[in-house]
Parts: sequence; C-alpha cells; structure tokens
Amino acid sequence: MSEKLAPEKRHSFIHNGQKVFEWDQTLEEANIYISLPQNVPTKLFYCKIQSKHLEVGIKGSSPYLNHDLTCPVKVDSSFWTLDDVMHITLQKRDRGQTWPSPIYGQGELDPHSVDKEQRRLMLQRFQEENPGFDFSQAEFTGICPDPKTFMGGIKH
Repeated sequence: MSEKLAPEKRHSFIHNGQKVFEWDQTLEEANIYISLPQNVPTKLFYCKIQSKHLEVGIKGSSPYLNHDLTCPVKVDSSFWTLDDVMHITLQKRDRGQTWPSPIYGQGELDPHSVDKEQRRLMLQRFQEENPGFDFSQAEFTGICPDPKTFMGGIKH
C-alpha cells in the first residue's frame, strides 16, 4: 500500500531548455537522477556529498553541479550509484521535511507543487504509522499539516 503513496513522477529541473536533473523525495530521502554523457568511462564520474553541499562531475573537468543543498543531509547514510543515470540518494537529516528542491535555488517547486508534496508525504507518514490501513485514496481538505511536526513529530 505504501508504494501507492510513492512519488507519482520525478520533478525536472530544466535550465536553458536542457534537463539538468530529475528528483523525487520520500519521508526519509531525496533522490537526484542525472543523465550521463555517452562515451565517458564510468570511473571518471564523481560525486561528493557533504552535509549541506553537493558536487558532481567528471574528473579533470569543471563540476557539473557544485551547489548547496536545500536542507542538511546525513552524509554517512547518503550514497550514489551509476547505471544509465547517476542516482544520488540523500538521507534527510530531518525526516519528514518537505523539500522544494534538493539543490538550493535550483528548480524549486512552486507553492502549489510543494503543498502537493507535503500532502503526499503526510499520507506516507500516516501509512507508515498505521500499516493496517490504506491511505492511498485519502485526501486533505484545507491546509495540510507538516508531516515533520504534526502531533509531536515523526518518531525515528
């Protein structure tokens, strides 16, 4: 049932008509997906994850991304993998926090989309806390509570 509350689709950050990255989030993590250029050996790609900063690139070249993160992450629990894309998993330091974008000032969601994300994360939290119930068809009327702080906050 919780998979029904997973992100419906990835958000895209487009700059000058070109997709820079896609991303999605859950209560625990934010995921960034970057398409890889062809004909570059995978061993040349790198990703440096810091508590409040991310750097991604190809060794010997200027970084592709070199930006602050919107919110702090748990560095020891964050990681990256390479396949057809570079998949960066950022473990949120503050579980349940709704991020407008993983990269500060880059591709931030509009207020309506942030509200939709917050509603989805709140339902995901309800599903985790009440596994015998199906919240996949539930809806909020009015203002949705913050999933991080609602009713005393998330239990870690």
